[in-house]
Amino acid sequence: MTATALAQPVPETARPLFATPEIVHEKRPDGSIVVRSTRELTQIPASVGVLLERWAAQAPDRPFLAERTPEGPWRTVTYGEAARAVNAIAQSLLDRKLSAATPAMILSENGIDHGLFVLAAMHVGVPVAPVSTAYARLSQDFGKLKYINGLLEPGIIYVDETDRYAAALAAIGADRIEVVASRGSLAGRSVTSFSSLLDVRPSSQVEAAFRAVGPDTVAKILFTSGSTGMPKGVINTQRMMCANQESAAIAWAFLEAHPPVLVDWLPWNHTFGGNHNFNMVLRNGGTMYIDEGKPVPALFGKSVANLRDVSPTFYLNVPKAYAALLDVLETDEVLQRKFFARLDMLFYAAAALPHSLWERLERISERVTGRRVPFISSWGLTETAPAVTMVHFPIARAGNIGVPGPGMQVRLVPDNDKLELRVKGPNVTPGYFKAPEHTAKAFDEEGWLRTGDAARFADPANPSAGLMFDGRTAENFKLMSGTWVNVGMLRPAVIAAGAPVIEDAVITGHDRDEICALIFPNVQGMRGLCPHLAADAPLATLIADPAVRQALVEGFKRHNASTHGSSMHISRCLIMTEPPSIDASEITDKGYLNQRAVLAKRASLVEKLYASGPEPEVIVIA
Repeated sequence: MTATALAQPVPETARPLFATPEIVHEKRPDGSIVVRSTRELTQIPASVGVLLERWAAQAPDRPFLAERTPEGPWRTVTYGEAARAVNAIAQSLLDRKLSAATPAMILSENGIDHGLFVLAAMHVGVPVAPVSTAYARLSQDFGKLKYINGLLEPGIIYVDETDRYAAALAAIGADRIEVVASRGSLAGRSVTSFSSLLDVRPSSQVEAAFRAVGPDTVAKILFTSGSTGMPKGVINTQRMMCANQESAAIAWAFLEAHPPVLVDWLPWNHTFGGNHNFNMVLRNGGTMYIDEGKPVPALFGKSVANLRDVSPTFYLNVPKAYAALLDVLETDEVLQRKFFARLDMLFYAAAALPHSLWERLERISERVTGRRVPFISSWGLTETAPAVTMVHFPIARAGNIGVPGPGMQVRLVPDNDKLELRVKGPNVTPGYFKAPEHTAKAFDEEGWLRTGDAARFADPANPSAGLMFDGRTAENFKLMSGTWVNVGMLRPAVIAAGAPVIEDAVITGHDRDEICALIFPNVQGMRGLCPHLAADAPLATLIADPAVRQALVEGFKRHNASTHGSSMHISRCLIMTEPPSIDASEITDKGYLNQRAVLAKRASLVEKLYASGPEPEVIVIA
């Protein structure tokens, strides 16, 4: 089935968007503030398998998952087909005596087979652990993958293509573990074909195992990015995932009114893509078009091609991807019309969105649709599967993370000059896999999950106006003057000021006289500033070019002139010649920098920034 065969959008006048926030707050004697929704979650499904069975019965011929074939057309799987496949795979797993004690590890890009395997394992109580493909394909030493494999002791491993993971499988000693693959073989050992799992006839065992799965059953073990050491395995129960989707369905009424159609690349080993987006489609009987592209120069063309083919109803992405999309969207009227054809809502999360991107998208949506397509956000983490707060009211700019969703509550706890977000609700993890010491540290004496994230009220007199994300409690620092530097606010401003040179930045200045920045460059942006250079000029040549350096100087001078006080003033910067390292935990596979890890690994470069006689590569702003 093609994209054009999908149901047409519900008329705007018949389609509600949001539930009205019903928020109360309590100021406590210790200075903390508890904020919660008065809306309750009255019915939470026992498992995500219940959702699959629901839509297989109600809309068996509706497309559920779609992916590009090597030849180009979309391959789709309907809800009815998915349910039959899940039952067959589930029987195959039961035949192997897999259970809650023998998780299934997954090394795979997003894909239909991947999705069906995950659903099948969870259907019969076998936990799944989708692992970052970067640990298997970009790592030099496979250190994190080895650690995860040793912790999990998986009973089976699924890979999409054996060629991609042969070295990683050898490194972790997977010769003693059954490997299931959609494509390929491995030298010197047997590999089970994914298609063979589909040939198994389900028995009554599957139904019995499915009925035994309940809210407390461990569904997934999702690994954190390992920003401060080895990754931690976050236990995700069925209750956590199902409560999240019921909460979202209440807050975002448009989801039930218009089953979501997503074009989505976000990796399923992360909670944003694998829980929030995947489960949202499943909860509401929608369709997910799996985008094989990514917001990097070599792959983003695939994402654009998919958006030319499929008009999403709900577009969820990270700020980095919106920046890449806008560079194409602003000059392509055909793509503009296709993208906004039936778009209910825009959504961003996982990082701060520069307001300039927000304004650019609004201008296009007004021109194409005659209205501003609402732009919303949410806040959460792997430990909350993921959403805790949700924007379900109109907002005028980025930064508002909404209010606690139905069934959720947050506690704002004073921490120096900030308020830390702590969480309670049915979406909160019971702890970390085989790590009781980490679990104990994660909760305070009242059972609130500590997050390390900070927030403040958008309007202190009106809690229903939402919370503003206020960075991390641990990433901010003081200058020698005692002035606090809010890294969460400054970093997006630095990136915007340094456009188009800057891809990302790390802020420095702890116990120093002034603020500086380590700059990770946008190579394409620099090439655009240097038409006089060869198209394949090396990075070092681009970095040293006067046009690039001048663009940064002028951008930061404008930034400094528009701010007041030392807490936002950039004095020097240094462009990085080496990309961030995933082995050193400098970056996640979604492309986000870990400030602490970068500062630790590049301490010598930080010292260069503050040398009394700066070296030539250091760019002095003022």
